[in-house]
Amino acid sequence: MSTRSGIPQITLKALKWEPHLPPVEMEDATPRQLAAMKVTPSAKKVSPYVRTLAHDPDSYVARTELFNAIMYVKEGLPREDREMGALVASIANGCRYCANVHARQHAKLSGSSAMVSALYAARPDALSDRESAILAFSKALTTTPPSADAEHVETLRQAGLDTKEIIDLIHAVAIFGWANRLMHPLGHST
Repeated sequence: MSTRSGIPQITLKALKWEPHLPPVEMEDATPRQLAAMKVTPSAKKVSPYVRTLAHDPDSYVARTELFNAIMYVKEGLPREDREMGALVASIANGCRYCANVHARQHAKLSGSSAMVSALYAARPDALSDRESAILAFSKALTTTPPSADAEHVETLRQAGLDTKEIIDLIHAVAIFGWANRLMHPLGHST
């Protein structure tokens, strides 16, 4: 099946994440660690990543509350655009696991894998103006040192993003500059 401009539609299987450090075992967790692990975005699944971060429950809670406030807030930038920013940052940072998670989330939220397929096929010409603006800005903000500038912001405005949405995108991309670097030394994807 093809998506935009004849680009083959991709299907991404979920990856596993394997920690380098032993995660906290639920049966050995302290009350403070157990309480911290309840702050996960889904509040359903306590992954090996969460259990690894739970070694330091206070920093895990602070990190997760900030992450949730950036990625799951109802107002502002639509969630699929936040996921796109996270995906672009994760690709640029070489974090396969995060890129996979956010590609799948974007496809689920948008109801299409067309944008994800275009990114993975290196076909930015197949993106909408809005997607192209988000891609260019997210890449520029992720580079070290960042090269996002007023021209990128103006392109986002021309693509229909307002000030609040641009700030939300900055937060989504920036937190993945940090999240990818946190995940890399703690483990790897399989």
